[in-house]
Amino acid sequence: MSTLTLSIVVVFVFGYLCIALESLTKVNKAAVALLMFVACWTLFMVDPGSYIPDAVGEDVAGAVSTVMERHLGSTATTLFFLMGAMTIVELVDQNGGFNFVRGIIASKSKRALLWRIAFITFFLSAILDNMTTAIVMVMILRKLVADHKDRIIYASLVIIAANAGGAFSPIGDVTTIMLWNKSLITAGGVIKELFLPSVVSMVVPALLLSYFLKGELSYSDEGGAVAAEGDLSAGQRKAIFFLGVGGLIFVPIFKTITHLPPFVGILLVLGVLWLVTELFYRSHGEAEDEGTQKRILNILRRIDMGTIMFFLGILMAVACLEVVGVLAMAGEWLDVTFEGNHYLVTGIIGVMSSIVDNVPLVAGCMGMYPMEAVGDMAQDGIFWQLLAYCAGVGGSMLIIGSAAGVVVMGLEKITFIWYMKRISLVAFAGYLAGIVVYWLERTFLF
Repeated sequence: MSTLTLSIVVVFVFGYLCIALESLTKVNKAAVALLMFVACWTLFMVDPGSYIPDAVGEDVAGAVSTVMERHLGSTATTLFFLMGAMTIVELVDQNGGFNFVRGIIASKSKRALLWRIAFITFFLSAILDNMTTAIVMVMILRKLVADHKDRIIYASLVIIAANAGGAFSPIGDVTTIMLWNKSLITAGGVIKELFLPSVVSMVVPALLLSYFLKGELSYSDEGGAVAAEGDLSAGQRKAIFFLGVGGLIFVPIFKTITHLPPFVGILLVLGVLWLVTELFYRSHGEAEDEGTQKRILNILRRIDMGTIMFFLGILMAVACLEVVGVLAMAGEWLDVTFEGNHYLVTGIIGVMSSIVDNVPLVAGCMGMYPMEAVGDMAQDGIFWQLLAYCAGVGGSMLIIGSAAGVVVMGLEKITFIWYMKRISLVAFAGYLAGIVVYWLERTFLF
């Protein structure tokens, strides 16, 4: 490894540590990711000819621009998908689309509520994303559970169930979206083979946590309404809900039919919802500047651009590592060390995803291991499906290991130490159980 390559790796590792220690440094991880992206590529430009044979003489700028634009284009497909999905979910939520969920799961029995929370969160996360699902479910819990000690147990299960639900769905987690966008997994393949392991990874922790909850609940008035219902009628709110959620379910079908990238399908759904809500608000006689245009644009402004910038920075920084050959070397080392055992390799990656963000881990693996025509590394092969499962479910082992965990940690003031003592082993048990179920499926069924 050359000195220049080592310098790029050092910058990346330092940036990664700053991101992991965001709660201590108080510096937003998006800012660090963007600086890391720029620093890595700036160092790359010291001697691009070492990595790109065409980057010599007067062709340096053109050759480097071509490489960066290729990676930026690939990154942009993921970012547009996320922006579209976040806007759709926010639109449905702002129009009271999720309020009916509270009525479905309400129960006086603590254990009955636990199982309802687990399964509703699991399936909701498969359609939405785990972070949004976690927010919605915590707001609902605040209306149903008064005792904070009980509520943080439910909230911890929300983290586990949200991450498990996102692992088997092509649109349920950023990492599965990335793998799906790259055609490393298919919607049908990942749902068929990861559904049962994901269910088990949620059921085992729920069963263990149920022993901590006995008796009946006292209801809480904390947290306010789940979502404002606005000026639309009940029928119009239901129409927006079914169009939004149904549209998200339709995206994989649209990709299968048209063979267009997933972000095109998500933008189609967003466009349809935008048009429908515009017609709904105009039917109420609102002025254009006070009706739909104002409402939709306000929703677009509320999209978490910090998250989008974080993904941009981290994915482009990882792309630099791929171009300089670091990821290929790391992949070879893992293969040699573990003798090509994909269960061990992906299992370790899953444990690592509970310590550091799973997005760069998966992005790194996509650069380390090229897809093959047949075998375990082929589309829907063991490696890619296990990577989707392990990176998604593994993040539940520590509260900082996933977007859902970080969100719940902030909303319910759950401490890192409490979660590690009470929940980490429970989540790890579910994680291992799911891997065993996947092995049984691959050995005896598929």
